[in-house]
Amino acid sequence: MSKGTALTAQSFKNGLLEKQDTFVSALPAHIPYAKFQSTALLAINKNPNLLSANKNSLYGSFVACAGDGLLPDGRQATITMFGSTAQYMPMVSGIIEKLRRSGELLTLSANVVYENDAYEYELGDNERITHKPLTSGERGKPVAVYAIAKLKGGAVQREVMTVDEVEQVRNVSKAKNSGPWKDWWSEMAKKTCIRRLCKMLPSSVEMSDFWERDELNFNLDNQRAPIEIPVEQIPVLQEVIEQSPVIEDEDEEETI
Repeated sequence: MSKGTALTAQSFKNGLLEKQDTFVSALPAHIPYAKFQSTALLAINKNPNLLSANKNSLYGSFVACAGDGLLPDGRQATITMFGSTAQYMPMVSGIIEKLRRSGELLTLSANVVYENDAYEYELGDNERITHKPLTSGERGKPVAVYAIAKLKGGAVQREVMTVDEVEQVRNVSKAKNSGPWKDWWSEMAKKTCIRRLCKMLPSSVEMSDFWERDELNFNLDNQRAPIEIPVEQIPVLQEVIEQSPVIEDEDEEETI
């Protein structure tokens, strides 16, 4: 976007108002437009560099976030930059929120293990993970990441990845040395592990579509550049989301 056409905070706000009907259609019933708008404006205020992004990609990223029923608050989701293109990025807490709405899970957690933590992973008939993070002093370098899901039927599914395995995923991304992998390695590591864990969990059309979009956005197949999402082409997931049970927000970071 040329400097002459760059957005300002006020013109961005005006654009949100002009596209209010689009956002209302995309948002699930439990997120009022006013709440999403204020969160979007706060995101711009915290990262004004977003105003220099391609206009279409910027609004498209916020609509994609709304369509997934997440808030761009830096906890559930964030909007980041790839060159001059804005890109919507679901965060671990947002992914857990979406999985929670499936109604199949009791709990899901994801954590990074560091070399000075007390950690044991045991396979066999009584598979288990024991992790006691070091609470004082230097935790050292990351050595593994794991995710655990407890289903309503009583089953427990676990996924453990070494740092080398996480790095193998990172290395097939064109964005391996920039963006989320550079700025939020632990977030991307947990997200990668949850993604692999989800292959063993009950799936829905909504989550399958969600993972497919996420894969396209962050080049996990190393073939595509970050995509620009025209606002008018954002798929509206309102029907699927509204049919899912609504669960109130909780003060949890990476666990439900």
